Amino acid sequence: MSRSFRFLIAVVLTAVILWKVHPGDVLRSTANVDWAWIGAAVALVFVDRTLMAYRWMILLCALTPGSRPPFGAVLRIFFVSTFVGTFLPSIGGDLYRAYSLSRMQVSGAESAASVLMDRILGVLSIVLVGVIALPGARTVVRIPGAWIILALASAVCVAAALGVYSGRVAALGQALVNWLPHRTAQRLGSGLIDAVRRYSRHHAELTNVLATSVLVQIIRVVQAYCLGEALGLNVPMWAYFAFIPTILLIMLLPITIAGLGTSQAAFPWLFGAVGVPPAGAVALSILFVALGVVGNLPGGMLYAFGGRAERHAT
Repeated sequence: MSRSFRFLIAVVLTAVILWKVHPGDVLRSTANVDWAWIGAAVALVFVDRTLMAYRWMILLCALTPGSRPPFGAVLRIFFVSTFVGTFLPSIGGDLYRAYSLSRMQVSGAESAASVLMDRILGVLSIVLVGVIALPGARTVVRIPGAWIILALASAVCVAAALGVYSGRVAALGQALVNWLPHRTAQRLGSGLIDAVRRYSRHHAELTNVLATSVLVQIIRVVQAYCLGEALGLNVPMWAYFAFIPTILLIMLLPITIAGLGTSQAAFPWLFGAVGVPPAGAVALSILFVALGVVGNLPGGMLYAFGGRAERHAT
């Protein structure tokens, strides 16, 4: 029911936005699309998926020695999780990845911690790119809410960092876990806190993952620029660096499926500030979501040829 409700929200949001900007105008804005730019964006999306797989593999450094699954199995889990996440809210793929890893003789708490750290560092990298770009984009500063979204994401990242490096915050988290009504929940919560705290001993790996994550976000911005050029929007590169991080954070909200609907609302809101017509902004948003789906297709192939148990897990 929860999945159906989010899908309904995505459909309704998208339908309302298309109705407001007129579907015919959106289609006309794609009439003269430049396929060379589309090809460049597709090539870049496969680069960013490869880098995302790489950073999660690095984060497996905190697993109990000897419990790390083979390279091929980990790679398969990651790419299949991207495909499964296409049909789920933003955290759906993460949950699938943690669950699949835990089925390979890895502690459930350690599996969840690796995915949680991957998500946190991913959000932090979006914030870093956005914060660096916003001061040079005076147009964005005048858009209500742009700074607020980045500030809230920054607060989440700071809280997560304190959870990793601060013994007092970890103790507070443990105290809250002890208030949980079931012993199983308490045990799982304690295990997750302990697993996350292990990353405080892996400074080099965390720095590597953060640097890789920043590179991934830069590539995503360039992908959007390529799509904009394909549509002939003629928007300067700085605008993409100012807008796309905020849009990515909005798309991470687990209220729709794969950012559908929220992205169609966010693109016209932000790109309208630099004169992009609503129809062109919506067309760009649809191509941006579609590009993510294309990047998830390798996982779809692995999922299709996976075992019955793997498909049953979803």
